Amino acid sequence: MNIANRIELIALPGLPAVKPGDALDGLVAQGLDAARIDLCDGDVVVFAQKVVSKAEGRLVDLRSVTPSPRAEEVARQVDKDPRLVELILRESKRIVRQRRDVLVVEHRLGFVMANAGIDQSNVASAAEGEFALLLPEDPDASALRLRAALARSCGARTGVIINDSFGRPWRRGTAGVAIGCAGLPALRDLRGRPDLFGRTLRVTEIGLADEIAAAASLLMGQADEARPVVIVRGLDIHGPALAAQVLVRPPEEDLFR
Repeated sequence: MNIANRIELIALPGLPAVKPGDALDGLVAQGLDAARIDLCDGDVVVFAQKVVSKAEGRLVDLRSVTPSPRAEEVARQVDKDPRLVELILRESKRIVRQRRDVLVVEHRLGFVMANAGIDQSNVASAAEGEFALLLPEDPDASALRLRAALARSCGARTGVIINDSFGRPWRRGTAGVAIGCAGLPALRDLRGRPDLFGRTLRVTEIGLADEIAAAASLLMGQADEARPVVIVRGLDIHGPALAAQVLVRPPEEDLFR
């Protein structure tokens, strides 16, 4: 495995607000032309989850949501909007932990996260109403589609990562993680390779897609930065392509379940 001596991160400027049905590859191509940037083979294009979800129409008007009795009960316990709790429960396999203002669940895709990844920040203005944004239906499939579309629109064979912000147990603060990945190994297995002194690595696996997502988050920001697409250049992404789903630890390996 070759290690790059230099990695470049480029936040794509000037992207318009994304609406349902928008072709993200077309918006990226326009942004690249305006910024006089060429997309190159081997680049990794990191998309913020919000723009992917918006383009895929995963926006829900809370006025259309009728809470179930269970959602009403959980909402009282955690002091959240029952309509939002209803959406969280629909998107989840189970509640992992709950207390006032906190609802951590196992998402139907296996992610353990607050509020099933459902967000209301940077989704709609107050004048537009109350909306919530769900995660993409299948983020790995979304990444595959975006990779193919970028190849057609920009003529480059790239990796694609869909990035979301997760809280982490035993650590304060959020960090970017990959919820969708295509065109690169999301997980790089180093087991069986020697270290500097010839000792065989026995357990080392690198969450490559998560590390790239976290780096891109530094440019994307979390507030009003409006930089939802970041190009990462100079990485070695060779190896069998593995989707982000492989990063989810199987239940039989979960020591805390």
